[in-house]
Formats: sequence, structure tokens, C-alpha cells
Amino acid sequence: MENTQLIQTLARCAAACEACMDACLDEEDIKRMVRCIRLDRDCAKICYTTASLIASNSDHAAHLVKECEEICRACKEECEKHEMDHCQECARACSECEEACRSYEGAVV
Repeated sequence: MENTQLIQTLARCAAACEACMDACLDEEDIKRMVRCIRLDRDCAKICYTTASLIASNSDHAAHLVKECEEICRACKEECEKHEMDHCQECARACSECEEACRSYEGAVV
């Protein structure tokens, strides 16, 4: 996967996570959404940071890509538990990002 494509995938995932987090905060039963909200936050942050390191050709980007893959997987699995459209959209974005990170790791190693 080309760096530009991965950066775009990371940005889409981060945006989906932020939108999901915002929508979760408006849910009636917010207590059941706490884990989802926290994972959305973490996933958005690591996606933005990873994209930035890749864009700047950092020697540390590959390490962060692996962590990003793991957090995207955790966020995807949590969002899949919820039926709301925003969670399902976020799960799809996280799944795409997880796969993109895995492909990047394979190309770098």
C-alpha cells in the first residue's frame, strides 16, 4: 500500500471515530457506550498521529502502525456490538484501517 493511500485511510478512520464518539455522547444510555467512546477517542488519536509520522517519513512510523492496527481492531470489535448506524460506520472504517495497517506492516518488514 502506498503511503498516500494509508494516510487517507487513517484520516477517514479518525474522522469516523470522532463522529461516532460525538454521536455516542448523545445516546440515552451513555453508560453502556463508555468503552466505545474511549476506544473511538484512542483510535482517532493514534490514526492522526500515525498519519503524521508516515507523512514525515519518521523512522518510528512502522512501530506506530502496528499499535494503530491493534487499536483499530479493538475499536471495530466494540463498535460492532452496537446497532446504531454511527457505530456500524465506524466499525467499517476501523476494519479498513486495520487491514491497511496490516498491509503496510507486511510491506515494511
